Order: sequence, then C-alpha cells, then structure tokens
Amino acid sequence: MTVDAADHVTEHLDRGPLTRDEMAATVARDIPDGSFVNLGIGQPTTVANHLSPGSGVILHTENGMLGMGPLAVGDEIDHDLVNAGKIPVTELPGASYFHHADSFAMMRGGHLDVCVLGAFQVSEHGDLANWHTGAPDAIPAVGGAMDLAIGAKDVFVMMSLFAKDGTPKLVPTCTYPLTGLACVSRVYTEHATFLVGPTGARVVETFGTTVEELAGRLDVDLGRLTT
Repeated sequence: MTVDAADHVTEHLDRGPLTRDEMAATVARDIPDGSFVNLGIGQPTTVANHLSPGSGVILHTENGMLGMGPLAVGDEIDHDLVNAGKIPVTELPGASYFHHADSFAMMRGGHLDVCVLGAFQVSEHGDLANWHTGAPDAIPAVGGAMDLAIGAKDVFVMMSLFAKDGTPKLVPTCTYPLTGLACVSRVYTEHATFLVGPTGARVVETFGTTVEELAGRLDVDLGRLTT
C-alpha cells in the first residue's frame, strides 16, 4: 500500500480490484452513523449486509418500510417482506410500514440523509444517468431514482468503472438520458473510490491500480476537488 499525502490518496497495490461484496462494505463504512438511508435496486441492496448493528443507520425502502435489516436467507425468507427490488429482507426491532405515497413524500421531502444508487454513467461533475441507456430495445426503468437523486442529502453511486465493452462509466459528460444534475457526491467502483462535484473528480482510494494508471484509462481529469 502506498499513500500520496499531498492529495490524501490511498493506493492499495498489494491486491486486485474489489469484489462486489467488498464494494458494499466500503460504501457501508462511509455512511455516517445515525443516517436515514435508501439502498437502490441491484448492487446497492447488499450494503445492508455490512452495516454495523451499533451504527444507528435506519434503512428506508421506497415500497414502504423503515427499519429494514440485512437480506433474508434460509428460514428468514418471508415473500411478503421484500425491498423495492422484490428481494426478501429482514426487519429490525422498531421497523414500521406505511403507504407508498408516504414513502415517496419522505424521498422527495429531503428526509433521507443518503441514498446509494447504481448507474450507467456518472459525470465528473456529479450528473447521474441510471434509468435508460437510450438503446431502442432497452427497457426504461426510472422507478424512484429521480426522486431519490434530488431528494436525498447525499447521493452515493456504486457501479463497475467500465462497461462490458471497456468504455468508462465515469465520464466528462453523460451521453445517456439523465436522472439528475449535479446530484452525486461519491462514486464507488471495483478499481477506485471517487469524489465528484462542481470542479471535477478526485480519487480517494484505489484498489490494484494507481491514480496514474486510472488517468490513462479515463477521459476525466483526476485532479484535486475543491470541497
């Protein structure tokens, strides 16, 4: 492991890229204690499995539940108790249930501290594209993503850094239909964690690669981000 003290970048060079489970653990580590959090459909749901029981984090799911626990397994599975992605989940003591409309009022009303979403693309300035690739045969699925993107106080994205064809998903400007403008603050990938914002992108931590190597594969300037 090497550390660039000037830019506060930690380069983990004694290992390879993160697994999806390790990515989820990295996201969970950065969620402030006591936060109200929504986990988006797909990879983000696995973050629930890595939250410390003593963290005080309360999970919200848009289909009407507060106090969601880790994903259900084995005898825990109750098919009437699912998250927004229809994945069986557990409930924690004090969990509550409410109408879908009330759930969206929480999302739109600024009551969530953090949401964790997947993405097709994120721009270096924090624009988000995660509901449609624009392809003629693609099925658009915006769900509650727009509500979360504008309603949550902090938006984290958890995604692979490169698409199947090798093209970067962290880009100068999104080319897919936008979900929200300047809404993302952090991007978690298997190769690195980034901060994004008005002045661009900055690397916080890398896994199995260096900042210089990443800069050669991305079209964004990985300079300093003013916070």
